[in-house]
Formats: sequence, structure tokens, C-alpha cells
Amino acid sequence: MPEGDSVFRLAARLRAASEGHVVDDGELRSGASAGERVAAARIDSYDTHGKNLLTRFDTGVTLHTHLRMQGSWTVTARGRRVPQRIAHQVRVRLRLDDGRTLWGIDVPVVRLLPTAREADVVGRLGPDPLRDDWDAAEAVRRLEGRPDRPLVAALLDQRNVAGFGNLWVNELAFLRGVHPFRPVGDVDMAALVAVGARALRLSATVPGMYQVTTGRAVKGESHWVVGRAGRPCLRCGTRVRVVAERADDPERRRTWWCPGCQPGEFG
Repeated sequence: MPEGDSVFRLAARLRAASEGHVVDDGELRSGASAGERVAAARIDSYDTHGKNLLTRFDTGVTLHTHLRMQGSWTVTARGRRVPQRIAHQVRVRLRLDDGRTLWGIDVPVVRLLPTAREADVVGRLGPDPLRDDWDAAEAVRRLEGRPDRPLVAALLDQRNVAGFGNLWVNELAFLRGVHPFRPVGDVDMAALVAVGARALRLSATVPGMYQVTTGRAVKGESHWVVGRAGRPCLRCGTRVRVVAERADDPERRRTWWCPGCQPGEFG
């Protein structure tokens, strides 16, 4: 599932493939910028903030994209295209000066804006543990601003901390031994944020450790609770529980926890 570490890794992959190259031909096929051409522009840099990808061109323009739950990017070699079965899902096409092409597949958020106005789309976000300007104290301050709010809701709010998605929220609650619905005011948020920042950086930068929270990159054992409903907790053996969030939630989030390791009124 795309979270801050997913987008950070994506930016690294696209950076290696295309930074410094000129877009010879391309276009956007969705959003407010649908139909706009992208050509004769050099890709200067890639940046991320939370789950947002910023592709900066030397023309003073930035392409802002967000994968949400389904988007992806791929790179094809000279003369190659994406398979016909997904061609209708292409939202961004950028053919480079060396013949390779970048394809944004089923990307739900696509927009061009002046680079000087990137704050219009990411300025409301909270601190990001993967950025050089990460401010842990500010993240804690924002999270503690509503002490009665359930932990899971506070961590998912990107205005508090940018980059934690449903997987990380559930796994961090387990790692700190707190029920995901416990009020923020009853949680040591500084300690939780510190663990979360370290875990996200590990996932984003260490080969083989992408979204591995148990330390074991083995199928079925890489997460403590996520995806393990009804199965024994890897730590104490208690069966992991799950509850669906609101029925009208477009992302159909679920919350997992171990009643033995994370006691609470919902346990």
C-alpha cells in the first residue's frame, strides 16, 4: 500500500532513471491539467512530502502527483510501451531524450503548478520523517493538539505527520503496546513518533526491509498485526483482531490489534 516510504522509494527509482534528462514529448491525461503537453523540459529534481511526489522541471513548473491507493509508475525502454491492457489507465506519459518513457498508471492526482507555489499542495502537511527538515517536536505538538482523539485517527491525519498510512499506524500502535483507539492524551507520543520515524526511514532506505516491521522479511511474518486477523500474535499467541472503519470510507481502511499485547476497551 502506498505510504510515505513507498513514494520515497519511487522518487529514488525515477531519479536514477530520468533526472537530468529532457522530456522530448509527453502529456497529462487527467485532472485539471488534462491535455497539457510536456516537452522541451529537463527534469531537474524529484522531491517528496508524505505521500506526494513532486517532479520539478527547469521551466519553473512542477508536476504534482499522488498515488492514493492504486497509482503506480513504470519506465519502459526505447521503442517500448506499457501493455495494451493497461494503456487506458495511463495518466502521465513522458518520453525522454534517450528514448525511454515514464508512465504514470492510474494516478488519481495529476496537476501542473509553478514550482514557486508548491506550498499550495503540500504546505498544509505536517512534518515528514523522510525529509531533511523533519521536526519531531512539531509532529508531537500537532498530534497532542487534540488529546481526546483516537490514536489511529490522529496518526492518519497528514496534517499532523506526513507519511504514515494505515499499515504504519497499526504497526506502530503494536510496537508501542497501545490500543489503536486509545486517546492520544493517554499515549507517550514523543516515544511513538521516535519509533515511527526510525521505522519509516529503515523501510525507505534499507534493501529488503520495505515495510517489514517484525525484522523478518518472510511472507506471513513481516507484520505484527496488519493482515493477520484471526491468526496468533507472533509475540504472545493471542488471536489478532480487526475492525473495519466507516462503511463509506473510500479507502476501506481496517484497524488491527492484538488484545494481549494492546489491551483496551476494544480488546
